[in-house]
Amino acid sequence: MKKRSLLSLSACSVAACALLGFSASTLAQSEPFKIGLILPMTGPFASTGRQIEAAVKLYMAQNGSTVAGRKVEVILKDDAGIPDGTKRLAQELIVNDKVGVIAGFGLTPSALAAGAIATQSKTPAVIMAAGTSSIVATSPFFVRTSYTLYQSASTMADWATKNKITKFVTLVSDFGPGIDAEKTFIEKVNASGGKVLAELRVPMRNPDFAPFLQRVRDEKPEAVFVFVPSGPGAALMKQFTERGLDKAGIRLIGDGGVTDDDQLNEMGDSALGVVTSFHYSAAHDSAINTKFVADFNTANKGMRPNFMAVGGYDGMAVIYKALEKTKGQGTGQALVDAMKGLSFESPRGPITIDAQTRDIVQDIYIRKVERRNGQLYNIEIDKLRAVKDPGK
Repeated sequence: MKKRSLLSLSACSVAACALLGFSASTLAQSEPFKIGLILPMTGPFASTGRQIEAAVKLYMAQNGSTVAGRKVEVILKDDAGIPDGTKRLAQELIVNDKVGVIAGFGLTPSALAAGAIATQSKTPAVIMAAGTSSIVATSPFFVRTSYTLYQSASTMADWATKNKITKFVTLVSDFGPGIDAEKTFIEKVNASGGKVLAELRVPMRNPDFAPFLQRVRDEKPEAVFVFVPSGPGAALMKQFTERGLDKAGIRLIGDGGVTDDDQLNEMGDSALGVVTSFHYSAAHDSAINTKFVADFNTANKGMRPNFMAVGGYDGMAVIYKALEKTKGQGTGQALVDAMKGLSFESPRGPITIDAQTRDIVQDIYIRKVERRNGQLYNIEIDKLRAVKDPGK
């Protein structure tokens, strides 16, 4: 008899069950809360997907898979970094899998492709990687846990000016974040009386940096400011040295993606002394980060977490905390509202989700590549506290 009652309960409609004394909220809370994770697991940006997936798994291993009485499930989908694939997968996850949140988005075009779907369906969308400043404003359901290029490029320009570097060339990947970085850096340099001798943009697909680096050398700047997405930094660093720019006295400075923690040891001595501005380093000195790096390393056969990993880790924290605030019942706008204003200590340092913009506020660090215990690390040498996107 008890078995028959359970079967009847699972088959009944919400209205019928209500007659039996069960509320719709009770039924909803008994169902798993699903997170649709859309990442480039294959293709040229697969390292982004690998890092974020590993961080999501680590967060759940450390914090459990139940929040406010709701079982949490993650459904991973590979968009290979192709925006049309992101859009299709977002639709499938929301319509077919009934996810409560979509998250990930390894590249700006991927995030933008999902924005209209998130808005139409009123589904929160957590940006764990993409860094173009304008993305969050395109949907009221976007929340960001990565960073913006304005945050890194503006602080890098301020550091360069402070250190009396006045002549630059900019070298960026030709897509949204690169253009953001270029624009911000140039505006800051010009305002400080410096000069940008040339603005160079490298194609995203199959980039060959050699001809662009030759142009940099010909311009004879004091420094080249660089932005590349996670992945191509090792190739850029190798060609920078092969072209003799270091011996010509040209400094390489830039957004921290160029000395990505995931690839830094592969770059060798050519990376030593490179100064970047960024929101995370695996060498960040805090108890939370020490544990994060050690646990990540253990769980992933020695892999070092990078900025993509911390974006994924904190993205899960934001989802968990919002679900806790809504007692496990938050959906749509209510869940986004619960994310607004969240503030907590991350492996990167203190972070806040701005209640007005839904974008991240965080410390930004000036880092210099040094060798410690036989390995290369981005060592923090300066810090700017609670940096908002200057474009907002």
